[in-house]
Amino acid sequence: MKANNNRPQKRKRLITAGALIISSMAVMLLWTAAILPAQTRQEEVARKGAKVMPFDLEQTTHVFQKLDDGGLQKVVAKDPSNKKQIALIQSHLKEESEKFRIGDFSDPAKIHGEDMPGLAQLKAGAAKIDVRYSALPDGAQIRYQAKDPKLVTAIHQWFSAQLSDHGDHATH
Repeated sequence: MKANNNRPQKRKRLITAGALIISSMAVMLLWTAAILPAQTRQEEVARKGAKVMPFDLEQTTHVFQKLDDGGLQKVVAKDPSNKKQIALIQSHLKEESEKFRIGDFSDPAKIHGEDMPGLAQLKAGAAKIDVRYSALPDGAQIRYQAKDPKLVTAIHQWFSAQLSDHGDHATH
């Protein structure tokens, strides 16, 4: 008879334990959501970009200008007298242009993702893209030129993705 009397108590304890586990999980999920809100794409890009780009995104502007034969990418200091930011921009873009010439687009991939539009085509066709670095009084620029219309399209797609991802830190 004792076995029969314990069944309802065991069932009640199991139900209580299950409810406690479920409610604990719900509280944990709500707490995590409140503590770690979802990042916007621009916030994520800025966070990743700070690990790759030595200059301050808040003190600089990215410019992506699509051209018939490729494009012009500039990074300029918002304050043209900010020599520190200008030096960081120039050093970084010079280094990036050297990497891009040999098909190394690993830094943009770290910031924007490996599946970034146009990136695979740029890596594969790097030998057919003329990449030229130039220092500017307020920053630096990289000029991309290609004769192959597919590569020009890839440059344009790549620029569009960067414009979208950099948000307020970029213009065309």
